[in-house]
Amino acid sequence: MVTRVHPGARSAAAGSPRLLDEQLLGVAPMAVIILNDLGRISHWNRVAADIFGVTHDEAVGRPLRTLLRLPQEHREAFEPGGRTIRHVWAGVCLVPRVDDGQLREVAWWVYPLTGPDRARVLAIAADAHRLRDEGPGLALGDALVAAPSQTPLTGASGVRVLRVEPTLLPASGADTAMLSRRLTEMLQLIQPDAAAPIVGQVLARGYPAVNVSVTARLPFAAYWGAPPRPGKRIRAADIPHPEPRPAGSLEQAAAKERLDFLNDAGARIVDTLDPVQTAAALCEALVPRFADFADVELLESVVSVQELPPLTPDESPSAVRVAVSHDDEHDRWDDVMPLGETLRLPSATPYTQSLTTGRSVNIPRVSERLGRRISARFGDRDLRPLLEGRALLVAPLIARGTVLGYIALLRRPDRPSFDEPDVTMVEELCRRAAVCVDNGRLYLREARAAAELQQTMLPDAPPVVAGAQICYRYVPANEAVRVGGDWFDAIPLPGGRLALVVGDVMGHGLTSAAIMGQLRTAVRTLAAQDLPPGQLLRQLDDLAGRLGDEYLATCIYAVYDPVARRCEVANAGHLPPVLVSPFGDSELLEVPSGAPIGVGGVAFETVEFHVEDESQFVLCTDGLVERRGQAIDVGLAAMREYLTGPPQPLESVCDTLIEGFGATGRRDDDIALLAVRFKGIPKDDVCSWTFDSAPAMVRQTRELARDTLGTWGLSELTDTVELLVSELVTNAVRHGAGDIGLRLIRANSLLCEVRDDGHELPSLRRAEATDENGRGLQLVTALAERWGTQRTPTGKVVWFEQSI
Repeated sequence: MVTRVHPGARSAAAGSPRLLDEQLLGVAPMAVIILNDLGRISHWNRVAADIFGVTHDEAVGRPLRTLLRLPQEHREAFEPGGRTIRHVWAGVCLVPRVDDGQLREVAWWVYPLTGPDRARVLAIAADAHRLRDEGPGLALGDALVAAPSQTPLTGASGVRVLRVEPTLLPASGADTAMLSRRLTEMLQLIQPDAAAPIVGQVLARGYPAVNVSVTARLPFAAYWGAPPRPGKRIRAADIPHPEPRPAGSLEQAAAKERLDFLNDAGARIVDTLDPVQTAAALCEALVPRFADFADVELLESVVSVQELPPLTPDESPSAVRVAVSHDDEHDRWDDVMPLGETLRLPSATPYTQSLTTGRSVNIPRVSERLGRRISARFGDRDLRPLLEGRALLVAPLIARGTVLGYIALLRRPDRPSFDEPDVTMVEELCRRAAVCVDNGRLYLREARAAAELQQTMLPDAPPVVAGAQICYRYVPANEAVRVGGDWFDAIPLPGGRLALVVGDVMGHGLTSAAIMGQLRTAVRTLAAQDLPPGQLLRQLDDLAGRLGDEYLATCIYAVYDPVARRCEVANAGHLPPVLVSPFGDSELLEVPSGAPIGVGGVAFETVEFHVEDESQFVLCTDGLVERRGQAIDVGLAAMREYLTGPPQPLESVCDTLIEGFGATGRRDDDIALLAVRFKGIPKDDVCSWTFDSAPAMVRQTRELARDTLGTWGLSELTDTVELLVSELVTNAVRHGAGDIGLRLIRANSLLCEVRDDGHELPSLRRAEATDENGRGLQLVTALAERWGTQRTPTGKVVWFEQSI
């Protein structure tokens, strides 16, 4: 297959004018596919098999729409009789290979066919990525000069390539005969009499041009020599004029200068994933060496990252000016071109024309009339001083088939207008910049989505509980992976107790984060059942096994009782906690490690520790202490030593561990850190009694509650608390078993607990007008701030809270 090279070939050496009449063509492998009236493949050549990863025998007879995963917006072009198939369609899109799923950037030319046979669609395709990386081969007439990846920039014959476009435009009889022969050769698996009608239809419609950036393209730089100083106006007298030199060496020097400029400018725009910084780098690369003024405007949807940019902008799109560069006074154009401005671009201007057509608009000189018309379209500002008499070039920023914005360039009257090589170079830079902008847009979208996902899966602020102070930190592994499988939680439990959990799902990324979210939810659900730590981990392990084999995680679960000053801990393959005494001594608690969650069939042992007030309890994931080439025990010992010393505020403890100790660790794993200071609840704020299960005891419990509230200065709660205590004690007498216990705790709220040895938990139910039972818990629900039940080893506890 051949591709025409524009604007043509020139001889660099005198005495070889014959080369000016030769056709310089690029040679590239082209896939040829023919679909019948049912959309099934009837022709599939070897190049198609190479590009799409499926053989001829596997492809023929299958519908193209099921064989190739074409983008949704382009599928209709390949459907026989589709709405868009009445015209030739040409474009570039990403298509996954069938065998390995790797994305290929493919340039397409799709033709509708008619006739008595069943052929209805001719699709010709080229590997655009290969063209971009290796370039096409070169041919003079029918003679192959160089194979792909060996394309000379300037050969012995002095050939130079200025622009390459895959193009077939039958401009003359000779061209038509040549193209007919080429197409017939491509369709060699089809009988000649069947190929002739297809060739005729293709030649009648022509080949639309599809620009493909290739290594052989050499845009012009505006001037020779080093760029002027920033802020210096370029005049004709400032342009260096090289000494006369032989045509061949002059040609080589010009080509090298242009290529160096393109490479230098291109390198400046690929160093960031911020679309705004990319736009600024593009402007700075072009001003003042190439133009006197440059501004980049991106569609508002691109800048906001809240929605996908439209495939085709409307006639008056909303855009944001993200970069401006010029060599005038610093604030010369701030009033008419303010940076950061969001504006609705008026229709019928070179700017919207470039956006809607996807092509560059080059105006050699902006006349007074045109400048007045463009300025009038903007209404509230006078653009004439900026535009009139200058050369204007507007080039779109297009990436992956989507228009993202445009760049507008201006040159003063004393500089030449933008010629075709200038336009070619700007288009190439815009292509590179657009890909960087789009990559940055996608990165910011993913980063924002990852941050929002992480925020929804981890607690926002530490809960305020009686008897403990909580602080935690989460640090993602790196900027590329903002979410991971580490999690932590602090869950208030009945009786003023506190559940603490830290876990680490195997792996990184969104999959691990999703599994982490499920396990965290499961832990909170199981914690509400007030299960012992070992039993909770056992339930979690069973759940992980039912969810799938990939649900593997380490987890440690602890429950702190501020009244009994007791901490119960169970471990599922996680790092042991560190306990720091009020005097600064630290130790790694000896908790059986157990097996990770998801292994199945293992028991988890609960260990109980007595903890003193003002001691600190620290849990973390391995990202904080693990180092490459070092046993994790060494890191744990180092962290324990790090925590040894006089007690510090929890915020300082967490920050010190993350910024100091954690900074020396590995950064390919995320970090979850949970630190708690145990304060306990003073004994004077806890009162408890035990009674025989008898109706006469109800009156006594009301009196004890009234006296205790008076002692604590909470007499305003007496009436309500007496009534609720009476209801719960009466229920325990009538429906419970064994002795009855009453406990009042004064902390952040007033907590009242009624205990008995019965195992049947009370539940709220609807009471009819004639029912004698069922109204007690309705009364508790109406008057209490919160209420609930919990199981104990010997029975149950029913509790309620009242705000203080």
